[in-house]
Order: sequence, then structure tokens, then C-alpha cells
Amino acid sequence: MAADRVAVRLRDVHRHFGDVRAVDGVSLEIRDGEFFSMLGPSGSGKTTCLRLVAGFDQPTRGEVELFDAPMAGVPPWERDVNTVFQDYALFPHMTVAENVAYGLRVKGVPQVERERRVKAALEMVRLPDVGQRRPAQLSGGQRQRVALARALVNQPRVLLLDEPLGALDLKLRQEMQAELKALQKRLGITFVYVTHDQEEALAMSDRLAVFSHGHVDQVGAPADVYEQPATAFVAGFVGVSNLVEGELAERVTRSPSAFTVRPEKLRRLLPGEEAPAGHRVVSGRVAETLYQGAFTRYYVDVPGGRLAVVEPNREHAPDDALRSGLAVRIAWPESAERRASIE
Repeated sequence: MAADRVAVRLRDVHRHFGDVRAVDGVSLEIRDGEFFSMLGPSGSGKTTCLRLVAGFDQPTRGEVELFDAPMAGVPPWERDVNTVFQDYALFPHMTVAENVAYGLRVKGVPQVERERRVKAALEMVRLPDVGQRRPAQLSGGQRQRVALARALVNQPRVLLLDEPLGALDLKLRQEMQAELKALQKRLGITFVYVTHDQEEALAMSDRLAVFSHGHVDQVGAPADVYEQPATAFVAGFVGVSNLVEGELAERVTRSPSAFTVRPEKLRRLLPGEEAPAGHRVVSGRVAETLYQGAFTRYYVDVPGGRLAVVEPNREHAPDDALRSGLAVRIAWPESAERRASIE
């Protein structure tokens, strides 16, 4: 692994299906040993890009490279990558060990070596004792680990993961996120991870690319993408942002220039409390309150618009202090405003 080496490179890649431009001029460089996520809504082009890297599809125009080698015409089985799918794609009639060994058997790896590598792969994903079970005898999380073991047993230099946790419940998905990140760090190989889940991408990635309508809106570290969104789409898709424009923007900044501000940057001022220096202040009334466990999200109608505000529930659930119609003053630091993201 070399931190400055490029593992996956896309050069002005296009993939068209008739009039549909599924991928429309994507250029990316993914570093060796990096956990890189492709994030975007359905139809944004992220999965198509993953298929182009895997070799399951070919670009209409542009180039895909793996470790500086052009992949034009190279079939999937000759690329130094493996793919993990959301539906696991395990053979139900085979045991776990047979599933994991399948790719090695196809490649003609001798039995003794196959058994050694299967054992090591199952230990790697913390399933050392399930080799003789069938996939149907495993939980969803266990089946996902088996799919990982089957991909890793071939010792790929790049692991492609297509929404691999999408079928799991929330708690298990969060546990698997931590396990995947720890596994990637331990192995040191390149993970390219496709997801539509913003929190998942922010939690796991070294860097991420935000896809929209077949192109990439922004590439960067999670904190940079969240705190400094490059476009209005990124600001609205990666987390939630208030878009302040028109009459409301004019009222609070004396300028018609629109900006975004994250809900967690806003807070209520207590009666009689003065806002700190460098803060905006608007008055309004609570329109709706949503209790969401660790935090409460509420919406405030203000002249010219509506603002979402997020407050952590540090000590207890909110009482009727946030009832509908309550008059409130909302403040946020000017430094939290992001104008460049939507201009």
C-alpha cells in the first residue's frame, strides 16, 4: 500500500443507455489503501461507476484504470477486484466453506491451499465455526460476513461494495459499519463503497464523492463535504440544511444572496438572553416538533420562510416548552453560513 498511489482512476467516464446518461463525465482518483465512498440517491450513477470498475459494464466513452493499467476490454475475472453485493449472492445449496472457496476452486487453487485460505478468511470476519452450515442457517449479519469472506479470500487489491448493509436493521447496520471500517484498516486494501445513506458514508469514509444526475458534485473528506458543501444539492443531500433565500435572506443579512445553514448550528435563545457577538437572530413561532430519541427536531415559521432546528436531548425528553405556536428567538453564528455552496 502506498498512500500516494492511485488504485482506481476514472478519466472523463461516460455511460449512456440510449438517451439516458447514467454516468456523464465522471473523473475520480481513489488512493491505494483508502476507504472511499460513492454517495448519492438512486439513479445518480454511483452503482454504474462501480460496475464499470468491476468490469461488469464498459464505458461509452472515457477510461477506467486500476493501478495505472487501462481496463478497456479486460474481463471482470482478470481484474484485481472483488465485489460484495447487497443481496449477498450466496449459493444456498453450498455450505459456508464451499461458498467462500468457490472462487478459489474456479481458479484451480489446490484443495489444501483452499482450505487454509477459507479458514483464514472466516476467522478474519469472526466466523471461524460456521463453515459447515448453510446460508439459510445464518443471520443477516452472518451472511453478510460470509459474502465478505468470499470476496476477501481471493486477496483482491480493491474491494467493491455495492450497498452491502442495505438489507440489515439499523442496530446491526451500525455494528457492521464499525466492523467494516476496522477490517479495512487492518487489511490496508482499497475499499470502494457505494451507498445512498449519508450517515453511513460520513461515518466510514476517508473520502467520499457525492453523485448527482450522473456526475460528481464534490469529492472530499467527510467533514469537509458536510461543513463546506460545494453545491446546493450537496448541502441538502449530505445531512440536512436550511436554505435561506429571498425575503428571509434579505431580512437577516440585508442582502438577497442565498445561503445554507445546518439545523444543529441553530439554537433557541432563552427569554431575555442576548445572542453572542457574530450571531444572526430571527423571531418566529414553533410550527412542528419531532421527538427523535437522542435529539428533537423542530420547525420555526419566521417571516419569509421556515427554519429547521435540532437540539440534543441531553437530560430528558422535551416537555411542552416546544409546543406549536410558541414564540421563540433563533440564533446562529454567521460563520456557519455557507454562501458559496449555492451560488
